[in-house]
Amino acid sequence: MIAETLFGPFADFEFMRRALAGCLALALGATPVGVFLLLRRMSLMGDAMAHAILPGAALGYLAFGLSLGAMTVGGIIAGIVVALAAGLVARSSILKEDASLAAFYLLSIATGVMIVSLRGRNLDLLHVLFGSVLALDDPSLLLISAITTATLVALALLYRPLVLECFDAAFLRGVSAASPIAHYGFLVLVVLNLVAGFHALGTLMAVGIMILPSAAARLWVKRLPAMLGLAVLIAFASGIGGLLASFHADVPAGPAIILAAGIVYLLSLILAPGGMLGARLNRRPHLES
Repeated sequence: MIAETLFGPFADFEFMRRALAGCLALALGATPVGVFLLLRRMSLMGDAMAHAILPGAALGYLAFGLSLGAMTVGGIIAGIVVALAAGLVARSSILKEDASLAAFYLLSIATGVMIVSLRGRNLDLLHVLFGSVLALDDPSLLLISAITTATLVALALLYRPLVLECFDAAFLRGVSAASPIAHYGFLVLVVLNLVAGFHALGTLMAVGIMILPSAAARLWVKRLPAMLGLAVLIAFASGIGGLLASFHADVPAGPAIILAAGIVYLLSLILAPGGMLGARLNRRPHLES
């Protein structure tokens, strides 16, 4: 009975297997990027960038309908433009980068929703905002898998500069010419993986598969390789749990996946060594003379 509940949906239905493959690809590609976002204290920037891709995807939708290629290219261009514009504003005005990102985030989501609403129906708007992980087709899976492959190769090449930049960006700028490559290359990876997540989870929740498993893993382990591995496992397990909840309880798959990751995060926040209760239990008494 338990085996049928856990494995039956994936064995019997092709759309569930496609959704599972999409969740695995996102866990392998987007979640490691989320770990570096977390360590660089840029988690909220990831949320802003997730919404920044909406106008480009909406323009692609307005011109070509629900076209995978048009919405992907539009989202990538919009995300990169917003990232560069926010950096330019921060360097040429008194506004800090967080303020400029917040401004562009609000403009982006309002513009994107307006563009989709001009031509589409409420169903199209929901598809763009919340994704359709259960409706992934072969081109979508190939796109997500290609972005995941490119991400893993890029992270392997940029691993050392990214680690140094997480902990001392000024030192990296002083000793290596790879600092701008690591910084802007990482921003491109963020945009690419948000676009991949957008096709499965929508613009509103694409960043969830990046940040929630990463935050949960950060509470359990301190070493970066272990953190990366644990975050990927949490993300994939959340994908499985969310898909099963969606199938058996007839609830939307995307929100169910993010809620599953959120439950793991909340439990980690309480029980993990770096959490609220775990930190108290593991506190070592002070030595007394």
